[in-house]
Amino acid sequence: MRGRAITLWTDGASRGNPGPAGAGVLIEAEGTSERIEISRFLGETTNNVAEYTALLLGLRRAATLSPSSLTVHSDSELLVRQIRGEYRVKSPLLRPLYREALRYLHRFPAPRILHVGREENREADRL
Repeated sequence: MRGRAITLWTDGASRGNPGPAGAGVLIEAEGTSERIEISRFLGETTNNVAEYTALLLGLRRAATLSPSSLTVHSDSELLVRQIRGEYRVKSPLLRPLYREALRYLHRFPAPRILHVGREENREADRL
């Protein structure tokens, strides 16, 4: 996977808000069938914290792969729009996660973050 274009699929969710939460990440490298799957139970937290945590789990792992480029897919419109600077980050719970995500994204050449529908994000959702 080193030196290849990496695609990251992320999803986080909680049952209740807040409630028991989890994060899932799928990492794929262009031109290979290799996949990295990450899933974590997060304890009791909000849906948006779970979404950001999934993103951070994926970014941390992707950073170890030295990709040529990075594309992130998330079904969280809030997360995507905040990372793109289209929405302000009002929640004090999300601000440190947002800042950390930006720090990681700046480490990658040509990072992109895209909003996808839940149907397209099934694999990360499963994790």
